[in-house]
Amino acid sequence: MPGKLGRTSEQRIAMLKNQASELLWYGKIKTTAAKAKELQPYVEKIITKAIHVYDLNEEKEVVKKDSKGKDITVKVIKDTPKKLAVRRALMAKLRDLQEVKAFNEKKSDYKKRTADVKHPLMEKLFNEIAPKYAQRAEELGQGGGYTRIYLLGERRGDAAEEAIIELV
Repeated sequence: MPGKLGRTSEQRIAMLKNQASELLWYGKIKTTAAKAKELQPYVEKIITKAIHVYDLNEEKEVVKKDSKGKDITVKVIKDTPKKLAVRRALMAKLRDLQEVKAFNEKKSDYKKRTADVKHPLMEKLFNEIAPKYAQRAEELGQGGGYTRIYLLGERRGDAAEEAIIELV
């Protein structure tokens, strides 16, 4: 039996994952007003979790072998266990989007640019979105309010109320 938004819970959760991923990746999406209102708290909680742990990194020195077989020590920046747990929890709430090759970009340049990025949406969330909103919260002295909904009016055809939801 369909529940909220006329969908079963599995379908609704899948829709929220997809729309949240698209919203975080592109910064703005157009959807119905009901879906936007359902999506807003979902995305706000994801961003809040990312803000709390985005700067928890630890440096480790790792011994690796170079091309000639010599041992060299390399500094590696890794997530702390707390950040890793949050990263995995957020990966369960989002769909992993892949980086798209630019229009005039060569395949070799694209591979070089994306070689060390395994989960582009998570990297964007922890390296761009979370620091931006953490700084904003520090300046304004408040958390939350990361998204905004604009109502656009009724859609032709089925008269569904349309809306744009965007990151502020």
